[in-house]
Amino acid sequence: MNEIPEEKRAVTRTPASNYHSVEFSPGRHAFAYQFRLWDLSSQGMCFLVKKDSKILESLEVGAVFDMTFHGPRDTTTPQSLKAEIRHITWKDEGPFKGHYLVGLATLGDPLEDPSE
Repeated sequence: MNEIPEEKRAVTRTPASNYHSVEFSPGRHAFAYQFRLWDLSSQGMCFLVKKDSKILESLEVGAVFDMTFHGPRDTTTPQSLKAEIRHITWKDEGPFKGHYLVGLATLGDPLEDPSE
C-alpha cells in the first residue's frame, strides 16, 4: 500500500477555492495556456506542467506575467492580476510524478480593465 508522503513545506496548503484555474500567455505572440490551480498557501499557489510541455521554455523563476484567475465553475468574474513565478519544482515521486510544480504569488491589486 502506498503511504501519503509527509508534508515538508513550511506553510500549510489548502485546496484552491477562490480560484480554480489560471490563464496567461507567456509571450506577446504566444497563445494562452490555462492550468488548474492545485493548492494555496498564504504565500501563493501552484499549477502543474508536464515535463515535455513547450511552455517550460518561457517560464523562469522571477518572471512576472499578466494572468487571469478563474473561480470554480465560472461562478465568479475572472480576475486579472500580475503574478510572479516563485519556484519551478520537479516531482519525481508522489501523485505529481513527471510534472513540474510552478509556484505563483500574486502581486498587488487587480489589473485595470482597459475597456472601462
